[in-house]
Amino acid sequence: MATLYTQQSKNVTKTWLLMTMFFAVVILLGWFFSFYYNNPNILYFFVLFSVAMNIFSYWFSDKVVLTLSGAKPAKKEDNFVLYTSVENLAITAGLPMPRVYIIEDNAPNAFATGRDKDHAVVAVTTGLLSVLDKNELEGVLAHELSHIGNRDMLLSTVVVVLVGFVTIIADVFTRSLFFGNHRNNNNKANGLLMIAGIILSILAPLFAMLIQLAISRKREFLADASGALLTRYPAGLANALGKISKYSKPMARQSNAIAHLYISDPKGSGFGKKVSGLFATHPRVEERVKALIG
Repeated sequence: MATLYTQQSKNVTKTWLLMTMFFAVVILLGWFFSFYYNNPNILYFFVLFSVAMNIFSYWFSDKVVLTLSGAKPAKKEDNFVLYTSVENLAITAGLPMPRVYIIEDNAPNAFATGRDKDHAVVAVTTGLLSVLDKNELEGVLAHELSHIGNRDMLLSTVVVVLVGFVTIIADVFTRSLFFGNHRNNNNKANGLLMIAGIILSILAPLFAMLIQLAISRKREFLADASGALLTRYPAGLANALGKISKYSKPMARQSNAIAHLYISDPKGSGFGKKVSGLFATHPRVEERVKALIG
């Protein structure tokens, strides 16, 4: 019988399998372009540039996310229940106290960000605080703290940068097909390579995006399971997810770059019902609740 522990273990394994596929896509692109242009340095550039971009994005991820979301620091005296709940759960989880932020928005939502557990941030909307009771709020906060404990900020940063990198390189290659140096003077061979390059340039960004979305969904399941284990009360998070899903309006301020960080799709539950499966940023609420309480 599946338990929260088996859910946790399965999602960790699946995430790393997906990450392996992701890096394989990047290496495949680099190898093909280096072969097409007869320049092995292109492959080395792919690897070095992707690593450099990940380091840069990871280091400044918290500042970027907070700016895009419009979050402001939460004062303890004005948000005592929120602040003390985060504090108590952080102690229970063995994590340093993260910075706590508030987003002025009626849509109930929350996210965690930061480059590591010592520089972590937990942000919640005013809408979330208004609709959840204390047990439900603790369930959501435990979910977000689990993202911190599971180092999901690092993973999500790597994934976002890789998707952007693959998309940019594929676009550059497509534009340069008619101007770059061909590998040889065999027009037939060059034509076949060009067709293969066009197909790869179209499919690679799509495949990269699908892997990103799959990883995001697996990390949500993992954080749900880890959060429930932290509070020892799965029903708290399950009930919170039920209430959050009933709010159909999108967040007033949102960005596709950080949509996967939220506990629920910032575009609203109405959007989630239309876009599901491979192209969904979050698992369906029904699936998450079933994984939590059966």
